[in-house]
Amino acid sequence: MLTELTIGDIGIDVVLKDIKNIHLSVYPPTGRVRISAPLNSNLDTLRVYAISKLPWIKRNQTKLKNQARETPREYLERESHYVWGKRYLLTIIEVDAPPKVELKHNRLVMHVRRETQTHQMQLILDAWYRAQLKSVVPDLIEKWQKLIGVTVNNFYIQKMKTKWGSCNIQAGNVRLNSELAKKPFECLEYILVHEISHLVVSDHSVQFVKLMSKLIPKWKGIREQLNLFPIS
Repeated sequence: MLTELTIGDIGIDVVLKDIKNIHLSVYPPTGRVRISAPLNSNLDTLRVYAISKLPWIKRNQTKLKNQARETPREYLERESHYVWGKRYLLTIIEVDAPPKVELKHNRLVMHVRRETQTHQMQLILDAWYRAQLKSVVPDLIEKWQKLIGVTVNNFYIQKMKTKWGSCNIQAGNVRLNSELAKKPFECLEYILVHEISHLVVSDHSVQFVKLMSKLIPKWKGIREQLNLFPIS
């Protein structure tokens, strides 16, 4: 069940589902607020809860608002692009062949046909970013599902507007934001472990925090690092 609370100028999505504890989140990139709560929760009680958390909500929304953002990509020579947290300068080479993207030293080289438009270049690069993730995620899943003692049935890579990843606990599936290919590799690993850990602890309770701290002791620092990098 999905409904909405409004407190001042802040809209809060309320999701009632089969969980035991209330969880409050502020999602990038816009700072949208969501409360996940048990099915039998009273909306007035959730309103009081949200009001008590307003300083925390506003603090996190301010962080997101002030976070560096990429300027719209124009796909011009020497334009900056990020791969695994490192900055590369774009080089465009016109070819009479299918498109190709490769890294050469500090350059991200795009081989495209002469008539390729800007929006087509974006699609080509988006597909390349997804391919980078697909090439490394299986080994990470194999590593961490053994350590955690769970099984991930499938993973999916897609552009996501409000979160870095998600986990379908019932299906055992993990979804990852394709933007993670732009961030340092440890950020991808942290998000993946976070989502896989939900197969053990479904919410973000104290038990979940303890599990994350056991698996990746520096996860909070990595999370801060992830949120400092420019977002699209």
